[in-house]
Amino acid sequence: MSEFFRTQMGHRFYESTMPSLVRELARLNANLERLLAVVERDAAKPDDGEPTPAPSKEPR
Repeated sequence: MSEFFRTQMGHRFYESTMPSLVRELARLNANLERLLAVVERDAAKPDDGEPTPAPSKEPR
């Protein structure tokens, strides 16, 4: 197993797959941070007591 990095598959894993995973994790983290900011902002808004209208079920 210690020779994995010397194989073609190991090279592809360390040169392509792993960096791609890291980029996607960073992107996921950024999206979660943005979502949390929106949720916190909406939770801080005072409720005006008006119900939100339901979406129309009429076909377009």
